Amino acid sequence: MYFHPYSTAIIVLFSIALAAQLLAIVALKSRTLQMRLSNLAALILLGLQIWMAVRWFTSETPVSIGFTDIFPVVAVILDFLAARAILRDELLVRSASRLRASKHK
Repeated sequence: MYFHPYSTAIIVLFSIALAAQLLAIVALKSRTLQMRLSNLAALILLGLQIWMAVRWFTSETPVSIGFTDIFPVVAVILDFLAARAILRDELLVRSASRLRASKHK
């Protein structure tokens, strides 16, 4: 990957996705920020995988695919699952807050 002509762009996109994932882990107090960062990382990785697949199919020279090339796809799936779980958690907290607010009236 480091010796491809587009290696700098690939490394930058992977770094942005990694930073978004790490920020999502650290942002425990803000579930909406967590969800948005998780979705952002998933979309960046998905776009990167699509771009790499298009380059692989249109390449005239043989390009080898290794076992580690599936990791970004797994990361996309896990990011979307995390965002869905964060959304469920946010909805649960809002419903509990609504119940608590109606109880005090």
